[in-house]
Amino acid sequence: MEFVIITGMSGAGKTSALRVLEDIGFYCVDNIPASLLSTLYTLCLKSEDAAMSRVAVVVDVRGNDNFKSMNTEIEEFKKNHGDVKIIFVDAKSDVIIVRYKETRRKHPLAGRLKDGSVVDAVELERALLISVKNIADYIFDTTYMSNKQLRERVLNLFMDDASQSLTLTFMSFGFKYGIPLEADMIIDVRCLPNPFYLPGLKPLTGLDAEVREYVLGSDETQQFLKHTLNLLDFAVPLYLKEGKSELVVGIGCTGGKHRSVTVARELDEHFQKLGYKCVITHRDVAK
Repeated sequence: MEFVIITGMSGAGKTSALRVLEDIGFYCVDNIPASLLSTLYTLCLKSEDAAMSRVAVVVDVRGNDNFKSMNTEIEEFKKNHGDVKIIFVDAKSDVIIVRYKETRRKHPLAGRLKDGSVVDAVELERALLISVKNIADYIFDTTYMSNKQLRERVLNLFMDDASQSLTLTFMSFGFKYGIPLEADMIIDVRCLPNPFYLPGLKPLTGLDAEVREYVLGSDETQQFLKHTLNLLDFAVPLYLKEGKSELVVGIGCTGGKHRSVTVARELDEHFQKLGYKCVITHRDVAK
């Protein structure tokens, strides 16, 4: 059985992630108390209904008054069931606060605070969820992620049957828009030749052949790729050995359109040829 727990910050996109899993055939339950996880798991495991073989649930602060108990129950549940994966959906606090102000929704923890401050509620929730975030298999940071990008991320990870192998996610980004919080490794490619300063290449991106040829045509880039691949070829099997489900490698240049996109594609192609399950996403290419 494939059992996925979605948790994380309120307002970060947990419900959106759940809907994507529902669209691809998961039996989904929103806002279940952590104390009922084992009961639901057992019922689904014993069910003769094929639809119960893939289950996704949202467990968060809405349905759990005892937060310390919630964290402990999730940790114990994951420890006792090897087929359980945890998705932690996160976003920067200031972005979550803006989302709440725009929708005029009340934060689920606001009622526990004297002044009902959204700011204080967000920070309280972040502190309460630290231990669960530390054991998550996947961390989705939706700060700069559109709904379409979130959907693609979930689909790339769960469209196929569950696999215990490592998924390599190569994410190009622009430093000017911030470092992706979910990245396990950051590769800075701002030292490579920049097509931005060439009028004919500036409006293009690393998805265009002209830009790719320019960036890859320099000796600096080839040497950089050689050393970067040597590092990753050494490190990736170690992450796999440690049982990591997803390794997110962020590749950043200034704007996230040219060099980072080009290098991310090179890394993706290299590891696909080695037989790894790879996902590539270009966070800022359209900005």
